[in-house]
Amino acid sequence: MKQLVPVNGHQIYIETHGLIQGPPVVLLHHGIGSIRSWKDQTPFLAEAGYCTLVYDRWGNGKSEARPRLGMPYFEEDLADLECLLDRFHFQRAVLIGHSDGGKIAMYYAARCPQRVISLIVVATHIYVEAKMVPGIQGVLKNFEDDQRFREKLRRVHGEKAEAVFRGWYEGWTDPRNLNWDMRPILRLISCPTLVIQGLEDEHASPQHARDIAAAISGAELLLVPEAGHMLPQDFPEVFNPRMLDFLALTAPVSQTNE
Repeated sequence: MKQLVPVNGHQIYIETHGLIQGPPVVLLHHGIGSIRSWKDQTPFLAEAGYCTLVYDRWGNGKSEARPRLGMPYFEEDLADLECLLDRFHFQRAVLIGHSDGGKIAMYYAARCPQRVISLIVVATHIYVEAKMVPGIQGVLKNFEDDQRFREKLRRVHGEKAEAVFRGWYEGWTDPRNLNWDMRPILRLISCPTLVIQGLEDEHASPQHARDIAAAISGAELLLVPEAGHMLPQDFPEVFNPRMLDFLALTAPVSQTNE
């Protein structure tokens, strides 16, 4: 199913894949991403028997334009996630988040632990460190100098492409956000958690993944050699089997959405 749905006063583009009776899995894309960011995962999950909800976060992809991003705490995105869980009658769901999507997943799991079956976070930074500066500036350079990069964003976001990029860039370079730190809330996450990061991530050091895994009781950690920030897209042959192995233990297909 593919459709625009009203969510908290704006339109969100959603797709559902797989069996309706399968365990619910919600995919949350990275900051300048969209549904297309998960193109190597949605059919894989559906084939395995999961009921998968993937959507363009407000402002991105085919969803309605957004006046500003709610970074770094993502309050509007958290409200949208909860509304969508309610709309599809998902009392509990697995959350899989990449980068900013991982932050949203962890904020939600800390705030509403009773609604999260398990959690997979990928390439998710949880505080601001010096390494992020060249990574963010590198994306800015690509946006300003690389026509192919801009065209790719336009294919994904249409006329909103520049607004999506500027909102992401200005959010993570805003001096008011430099002291942001998620570590104090991580201990509130109680569900089974898998933390994945590429050792060559250009936006954050592997210490972020280590810190997340250390803070969440029983969390598993996977650091992938040679992988960068776009690990699910660049290394699906590594990410997808590990994702399914984790889901088989924490949300087996025989499980129904109670």
